[in-house]
Amino acid sequence: MKRIFAFCVTAVFLYNCKPTTENTTLKTTINTTLSEEQKKDSTNVKHFFNTALTEGKSYEWLRDLTQNIGGRLSGSPEAAKAVVWGEKLMKEIGLDSVWLQPVMVPHWVRGEKEQAYYTVDGKQKNVPICALGFSIATPSSGVRGKVVEVKSIKEAEALGDKLKDKIVFFNGAFDNTLINTFEAYSGCVGQRFSGARVCGIAGAKGVIVRSMTNGIDDYPHTGTMGYGDISKEQYIPAAAISSRAAENLSRDLKENPDIEFYFKQSCKTLPDAPSHNVVGEIKGTEQPEKIIVVGGHLDSWDLGEGAHDDGAGVVQSLEVAYLFKKNNIKPKNTIRIVFFMNEENGTRGAKEYARLAKQNNEIHIGGLESDSGGHTPRGFAIDANEKNTALVQSWNRLLAPYGLHDLIKGYSGADIKPLKDDHITLVGYKPDSQRYFDYHHTSIDTFDKVNKRELELGSASMASLVYLMDKYLYTEEKVKP
Repeated sequence: MKRIFAFCVTAVFLYNCKPTTENTTLKTTINTTLSEEQKKDSTNVKHFFNTALTEGKSYEWLRDLTQNIGGRLSGSPEAAKAVVWGEKLMKEIGLDSVWLQPVMVPHWVRGEKEQAYYTVDGKQKNVPICALGFSIATPSSGVRGKVVEVKSIKEAEALGDKLKDKIVFFNGAFDNTLINTFEAYSGCVGQRFSGARVCGIAGAKGVIVRSMTNGIDDYPHTGTMGYGDISKEQYIPAAAISSRAAENLSRDLKENPDIEFYFKQSCKTLPDAPSHNVVGEIKGTEQPEKIIVVGGHLDSWDLGEGAHDDGAGVVQSLEVAYLFKKNNIKPKNTIRIVFFMNEENGTRGAKEYARLAKQNNEIHIGGLESDSGGHTPRGFAIDANEKNTALVQSWNRLLAPYGLHDLIKGYSGADIKPLKDDHITLVGYKPDSQRYFDYHHTSIDTFDKVNKRELELGSASMASLVYLMDKYLYTEEKVKP
């Protein structure tokens, strides 16, 4: 039996190692399907990955940003330090020009650490909680009320006056059957943004929202909210509680429907503050007037260090320029790197960038945004006309060997979206999304949660796409406004 087993193992090994005619033919077919120009492109893409993985700078740049500056909420001293950091770094890697683009941004501050609890059977249960961005504070003594649980904005609207003097608990969870967690996020984030507006009209005392995550944990996830056009007298405080706390509260309410929930927060909105987008570029050698913008947002929420959201996107965007320069790739169009300010609670930086681009008659032919974390590359979402969408998808065989299989129509990103027109090709970098909402807008979005190799693979993926966009994008229809 031992001899028979050994023979079988040896036979299988030799069969798999033998260069069969079929395998040789396959290799020949693959080689001949690439034109000489495509072989050159394949080589340059490989060089981007080799350089990023052996000489990359993004990880140490991210360490510096997160560890020495930390969370960078718009209008804060930390955001101002990040602008100085970004300008200095762009100059250090030798971009052809670097400048700051002034923009006024909202300035919301969290204040003292929030508190929350409720009592069941004489036992106080403390609740992990955080104020939502732009929320008003509670009274200094806090707010207390009976709880009404709902799963959606539509359900809250249907209850109307029954919400008066209540604490409304939005417990709409992610649909965990959705593989794309951003799709699950989109399906329930409306309760976070609009919950206080809807319940304020109904006369509720306050709103608490289940954190936007597909996991069950003890970390509350902040994020922006809005009161819309309701009167200030109808404003009520809004906060997020952790997903585990939401599960516990929902269960306790079924057995004790008269539970009273208490929370206290001291946040406030200050006057708008001056800030900047940080801009740098490599000038195009053939069509310098045509621009491909690459960027992420420099601001972040204040609870953590803004590592995945969006420190990763910022350093990956700059590493695109670094990889071009390191590999002596001279783009024919201008490659412009932008660190946008205020994506998290206003997108003022994006809007100002687009406004100035229009005012200055700039011609943007392409845009690439990284704002989905620093995880393993999966592909790109394309927002473009039919011709350029098909063009980007045709690069699959150059990109697929690096795990970039998903080249699909979709959303590019909040910071490049204001540039949208019929001619520009906007693309969003899409890494694996499964872990992103573990960290999103939380105190644990920290440097140690980012994997060095995954981050560098993302930089190389982005550089490869920008290289192909620069070389092949159809731009003949675009004329200066």
